[in-house]
Amino acid sequence: MTILAATKNNLETILKLQYLAYQSEAELFGTKDIPPLKQTLDEVVEEFNKGTILKMIDDNDEIIGSVRAYEENGTVYIGKLMVHPDYRGKGYGSTLLTKIEECFPGKRYELFTSTRSVDNIRLYSKLGYKIFDEKKIDDELTFVYMEK
Repeated sequence: MTILAATKNNLETILKLQYLAYQSEAELFGTKDIPPLKQTLDEVVEEFNKGTILKMIDDNDEIIGSVRAYEENGTVYIGKLMVHPDYRGKGYGSTLLTKIEECFPGKRYELFTSTRSVDNIRLYSKLGYKIFDEKKIDDELTFVYMEK
């Protein structure tokens, strides 16, 4: 697997991967009404213009993973860490997260996930992230914020 900076031409493919990869998150809530499944290509382009988007490609140059980040006031906000469902459990998520951190050396890193996403929390904790805040969005959704 190879990790490279995404180009604008990759954004539509990355958005399609996002729609696929976040199905498992949607299942945790029993609804497809979650922000990653409603994001538009224009919104992804805005994120591209604001920060860094990495892509992970397989031996056939297919995009099988991605992560995004931007820096603001000394903190790097990391989001949309995703791996194609067929490639999960192989350490690719950890590798992507480490690579995006390397794009912003020596900074404070912050990310968030749902309290229901125990696999995500376990992964982030294993990589040195600590919970510093929780925000209840509604009766179904609470976000946990983690930093490193």
